Amino acid sequence: MSNTTLASEALADRATLRLCTAGSVDDGKSTFVGRLLHDTKSVLADQLASVERTSADRGFEGLDLSLLVDGLRAEREQGITIDVAYRYFATDKRTFILADTPGHVQYTRNTVTGMSNSQVVVLLVDARNGVVEQTIRHLTVSKLLGVKTVILGVNKIDLVDYSQEVFEDIRAAFEAKAQELGIEEPIAVPISALKGDNVAERSSNMDWYTGPTVLELLETIPVNSGRALELPFRFPIQYVLREHASDYRAYAGKVTAGSISLNDVVSAPNGRETRVVGIDSADGEVEHAEAGDSVALRLADEIDLTRGDLLAAQPRPEDVTEFAATVVGLTEKDLAPGKPVKLRYGTSLVRARLASVDRILDIDSADSDVIDPAGVGLNDIAHVTIQVADELPVEDYAARGAVGSFLLIDQASGNTLAAGFVGTRLR
Repeated sequence: MSNTTLASEALADRATLRLCTAGSVDDGKSTFVGRLLHDTKSVLADQLASVERTSADRGFEGLDLSLLVDGLRAEREQGITIDVAYRYFATDKRTFILADTPGHVQYTRNTVTGMSNSQVVVLLVDARNGVVEQTIRHLTVSKLLGVKTVILGVNKIDLVDYSQEVFEDIRAAFEAKAQELGIEEPIAVPISALKGDNVAERSSNMDWYTGPTVLELLETIPVNSGRALELPFRFPIQYVLREHASDYRAYAGKVTAGSISLNDVVSAPNGRETRVVGIDSADGEVEHAEAGDSVALRLADEIDLTRGDLLAAQPRPEDVTEFAATVVGLTEKDLAPGKPVKLRYGTSLVRARLASVDRILDIDSADSDVIDPAGVGLNDIAHVTIQVADELPVEDYAARGAVGSFLLIDQASGNTLAAGFVGTRLR
């Protein structure tokens, strides 16, 4: 067997960790991501040479690593909508998919997108500023999205003379807020993305810090890819497949949670039960499918099913016309109580209305939330009650949106107004 083949097999066997970076403006996030890419040798030689030339032209001492990920800044200068950028890098231990989110407050909605598929959030703060409003906002969103591990990078520690006292004060404030929100695994690391301290390589400037570097944490945190698999079987139907010549009928979609095998009994709408007699994949018929697999299911009984219907394991989620949820405002247009909208839940798209906006969370204080507000604005995090025109089998948010996530959509424009989480209440 060739060395190339062995290397390919070793790469394929490595687990992949999905992470997200977040932080306020000018906390050094671009430099941090650039440092990770540079120190893990994930930068092409010609790209590195270009950064070297540009850094020299700007009079920068050494490498301006933020140039490696400055596409978002270029977009902003051109007036283009800022979005999440994805970076890929690898070490000998595992591969990584990094969602690099913008830091401006008005782009918190993009941070929601980046965090929604991440297992770990690396949250940066400037050591000179400590924990600020945007830090708490990102912690709150992390909790809403079920992120178990948040790493706080206390960046620019070199600008406070590598002070242990400054770091400990910031860590205490961070851990107190994380504990208040119920985040289980907050971790703080003193770093300098510019100098390289404790990002990928251990610092020689902080003898008082004996913990792991950020990269060591990322390489050793367990990759929990099975949360959706551990849930009961859920299969929202995307498309009904029919072939009259062969009398073929199957229901296509993606297994969003749990697993299904031949001859398993599943629950259909209206209390019907049936048995799975065939599972067809792109590679042919299989005997088993699990969360993340796109398949077509053939059933033993002829049941009238359409797009948006749910096949599920028992006990089946209860069909409801009203439910409590938490939403994050994604538009500058206020979402007012009573407003008719469309609601996207799984593959269902139904008419709905915001029955009430019960509370806008004040991320700085648990005692000063806005009660009975006029509406949900951009970046607001709100507890609401939603009514739907047709019964939906909703259930509490779990497994990074495998179940319980939804979107509220403007009926006229089709724009997304808010992202929602069924049953999620922070307080």
